Amino acid sequence: MSSELKVDNISEKTTNAGVQMGSTLGLLSKTTTQMNAMSGMAAGDTIYNSTVGTIYVYNGTSWNAMSSSTFTQDIEFLVIAGGGSGAGGQPTYGAGGGGGAGGYRSSYGSDSSGGGGSAENDVTVTMDTNYTVTVGAGGAAVTGAGNGNAGSDSVFATVTSTGGGRAGYWNYSGTGQDGGSGGGAGWSKTNNGSGTSGQGYAGGDGSSSGHGGGQRSAGGGGGAGAVGANGGANDGGNGGAGVASTITGSSVTRGGGGGGGGYSTGGGAGGGGAGAEDNNNATAGTVNTGGGGGGIHNNNSATSGAGGSGVVILRFPSSNTITVGAGLTSSSVNIGSDTVVTFTAGTGSVSWSS
Repeated sequence: MSSELKVDNISEKTTNAGVQMGSTLGLLSKTTTQMNAMSGMAAGDTIYNSTVGTIYVYNGTSWNAMSSSTFTQDIEFLVIAGGGSGAGGQPTYGAGGGGGAGGYRSSYGSDSSGGGGSAENDVTVTMDTNYTVTVGAGGAAVTGAGNGNAGSDSVFATVTSTGGGRAGYWNYSGTGQDGGSGGGAGWSKTNNGSGTSGQGYAGGDGSSSGHGGGQRSAGGGGGAGAVGANGGANDGGNGGAGVASTITGSSVTRGGGGGGGGYSTGGGAGGGGAGAEDNNNATAGTVNTGGGGGGIHNNNSATSGAGGSGVVILRFPSSNTITVGAGLTSSSVNIGSDTVVTFTAGTGSVSWSS
């Protein structure tokens, strides 16, 4: 047995009560008040909300907008700028300060930002929209006399972490520079660099006292988690400690300040480079930690420590896919239901799709 339905025209019983057969898509139009008063809906029912000019879909429990604002995702981040480099010294027992750590900003879980700041709000991205990612370079090392060099900023979308402050050279130009964390002052100087609120701490001061009145030392660079120590009678000030984050699934400390030049000096925990004594080269900040570089002591041909490069780490649900543009070096790993992408160098754009 077969059946057949033949019609010449199908029309609505009630005007604007559903899909208009003669148009591409004619949805039932309701104000917000009318929509909220409706009953008997099933999951998948769709209307046009004339109050806000947006299509709404009923999910079985509530009406949900399908505007561009629906297609968004909150991205958790850790953005660390490049660290500043340590400063040079001079032959008559002068010492250079330690570089400041790169600015440290985080939104992940219960993690802290630098400078005693709390975790920030996540960045909300819109699907299929490009956002800038930049990994800041560390400040270049210095050979012989001279101030250090500042680190470069790191960026994700609207979040910018400030490069670490350069360290101060001995004598009159021994001022530590302000930065994400401040650079340490050179020997005999008390003008350390300040840190940026919510990103890092100040560097330490230099010392003009010492063994025989000559073995002066410099201040340590500020860290994301603590101020740089002042130089002592003989020992350079240690770099300020960094801050730990678990955004990658395990606890890693980053953002340590560089140690000041002098005897027995250390970099701050979290990638800060140790300062040097006598004629030795100082230690660079660790790459991708934003650690400050160490300062040198009693030498105009030794080399200070370069600042460690920064890093940008993003975490988001694996139900969304990230597209990484040219110019960026990155790696990704899945942790539970999340994807974690770590950017270690470069600048470029990223976008997400669902």
